[in-house]
Amino acid sequence: MLYLWVKWIHILSSTLLFGTGLGIAFFFWIAHKRGDAKVIAETARTVVIADACFTAPAVIVQFATGVWLMLHLGMPPSVFWLKTALVLFFVVGACWLPVLWLQARAKRLASEAAAAGEPLSPAYHRTMRWWFWLGWPAFLSVMAIFWLMVLKPI
Repeated sequence: MLYLWVKWIHILSSTLLFGTGLGIAFFFWIAHKRGDAKVIAETARTVVIADACFTAPAVIVQFATGVWLMLHLGMPPSVFWLKTALVLFFVVGACWLPVLWLQARAKRLASEAAAAGEPLSPAYHRTMRWWFWLGWPAFLSVMAIFWLMVLKPI
C-alpha cells in the first residue's frame, strides 16, 4: 500500500512540476511580449513566488519519490530508461537554476524601468533571451521524461 501512495505522490509531483513550469513560462512570456515594464515586473514577482511555492518543492518530492520507488522495486539506476530519465532530470535542473536567477533579474530590471518611466533596457532583453532559450531544453527534457516513465524502453 505504501508503494501505491508513493507512486501517486510521484505522479502528482510530476504533474505539478510540469503544469506549474508551463504555466509560469506562458504567463511570463505573455507579459514580456506586451512590453509594459510594470506588467512584466508584477508578473515576474508572481512567477518568482510560484517557483518558490510550487516548482521547488515539486522538484524535491519528484526526486525523493523517484529514488524511493527505484530502491523499493530493486531497480538499478543503470536501466536505460531510468538512467536516461535521471540524466534528463539533471538537464532540467541545470536549465531551471539559471532561469530562477534570470527571472529575478528580469523582475529587477523591469521594476527599475517602470519606476524610472524608461523603456526596457538591452540588459532586460538579453536576460529574457537567455530565459527563453534555457526553457526549451528543460521543456523538451520533461516531455522526454514523461515518455520514458510511461513506456519504459529497455
